[in-house]
Amino acid sequence: MHPSVRPRPHPRPRPPARSRSGSWRRGVPAALALAALVLPAAPATAVSPQDPGSRRCAHPQKVRVPGAERQRASCLDELTTAGTVASGHTDPADWAGLTPKDLAVPKGVPGIQIDGYFPDTSTTNTNHGWNHDSQFVVRLPDRWNGGLVVAGTPGNREQYANDRAIADHVLSRGYAYAATDKGNTGLAFHRDGRKPGDAIAEWNHRLTQLTRSVRATVARRYGRPPSQTLVTGISNGGYLVRWQLENHPELYDGGVDWEGTLWRPDGPTLLDFLPPTLRNHPVYASGGEGAEAARAALHTAGFPAGSEFLWQYHHTVYWDLTQRLYREELDPGYDGPTEAGTPFCTTGTPACDADYDYAARPAEVRKAVQRIGLTGRIGKPLVTLHGTLDVLLPISRDSDVYARMVREAGRGHLHRYYRIEGGTHTDALADTYPDRLRPLTPCHHTATRILEDWLTSAKQPPASHTVPRPAGRTAASLANTCSLEEASGG
Repeated sequence: MHPSVRPRPHPRPRPPARSRSGSWRRGVPAALALAALVLPAAPATAVSPQDPGSRRCAHPQKVRVPGAERQRASCLDELTTAGTVASGHTDPADWAGLTPKDLAVPKGVPGIQIDGYFPDTSTTNTNHGWNHDSQFVVRLPDRWNGGLVVAGTPGNREQYANDRAIADHVLSRGYAYAATDKGNTGLAFHRDGRKPGDAIAEWNHRLTQLTRSVRATVARRYGRPPSQTLVTGISNGGYLVRWQLENHPELYDGGVDWEGTLWRPDGPTLLDFLPPTLRNHPVYASGGEGAEAARAALHTAGFPAGSEFLWQYHHTVYWDLTQRLYREELDPGYDGPTEAGTPFCTTGTPACDADYDYAARPAEVRKAVQRIGLTGRIGKPLVTLHGTLDVLLPISRDSDVYARMVREAGRGHLHRYYRIEGGTHTDALADTYPDRLRPLTPCHHTATRILEDWLTSAKQPPASHTVPRPAGRTAASLANTCSLEEASGG
């Protein structure tokens, strides 16, 4: 889920009549028929004429993304963040807080980067001064391994959000890489579309659109289509992985789901467990009468014993904001003309999100969730990983449930699920609590390699299990290593 780690101002009040601007449906059917507008390329890097990859990069503007309304191609010496931070081809603010500080930065990946956007009418993404949503980034390394990795972003971040956690790693292994901003960004994402659920439904459409277009781009760049297409993502991006493998398995060979958000009409969803959390945490934090009962209520909501040291931070940064924004997207009628509720309201306040009762809401709310809901009916191999100390999307109310859904759908043979002991929702917190948490980024890298072996050599991955936190290891020592092999007793 995570909205930006750095709190931003509350969205502006909307007009009294609810109007969802920027419906993504307008113009989409014609998108693939439009010729891409190519802007002047960034200055090309000096290259060696002996390098065949360099010769291909002599005219980067010839490499296009079908259906893009606007695009700009650049030849870069370095496609990883070792070079793109300095060259301005990424935005570090977009991936702030998602990775451990000691994560290695790979180098030595020259190639082409394409920035652009698909036709859309919403304008929340301000990157490049375009003020246009449905922005994407595509990176095409000179030394290509034949594969393509596509991703949507976590929370409501923009297209560069995965650059440190995911793109650096897969580019260093020779993959082409592409990511989308999902069609709407920021804390007012719920304004996009015409009816409840439209903004989230667009996320799924935009990743499908990007995948289809970039497969063609890769074929044009390298002279053949990708031999393997993988889909991956964190949190909301992990939700997209699940949805894509359920609804468009023909586009992918497999995926890695990192703590994907669970949506299903009958729950559990965050609209079930966050309201009692908002009611009970202030009582627990006060330490007075009722504090122990409130702690027990938080455990019942899904937050495990031993995660208490993370609660205050999440109450301040995530729980209240997340509940209000996603409830506004799916059930805007709950608070009438107010937009996204009242921050940190106390129980008993009219239309307070702490008192929200999903089960008691009208059937239309469940229909909105059903539009974006998951079924577990994946059609290609999927590796899921989730931290046991996740206190934004608690594991017992999310990935444990999704793994059961996959089994009940008869697709268990296509799924591996690794519960990472000591992992939490954002890896920067492992730097804050190095003796209690471990980062998940290296586990994602290992999961990607496990999926590769599963697809290319039919090597069966380790059975689903809980991965214990290595005794005596700090978060810093685990920033670049993670074994998903099953330990005895794990």
